[in-house]
Amino acid sequence: MIVVTRLNDSRFAVNPDLIERIHASPDTTLVTVDGSSYIIAESMSDVIDMIADYRARVLARAQDMRSSGQYGVVRELAPVTEPGVVPIRRT
Repeated sequence: MIVVTRLNDSRFAVNPDLIERIHASPDTTLVTVDGSSYIIAESMSDVIDMIADYRARVLARAQDMRSSGQYGVVRELAPVTEPGVVPIRRT
């Protein structure tokens, strides 16, 4: 989740995977996939940076968990042999 600020200074968290688009004209508006829109105080570039940072943190945390073995064995998919068929390698 990323935390943004409404124009009345209240803060809320939004799932960046649900943001469909961001407008800046002149206020920054987040539009989500369900059509909701939120006018926020942060600039468009700040929101884009927050989303990139969030995704980097998710990837880093997943890598840390995998390296530490915290969540057991990670099973990987075998190479695709036919279009549309994804065989699973059993361990």
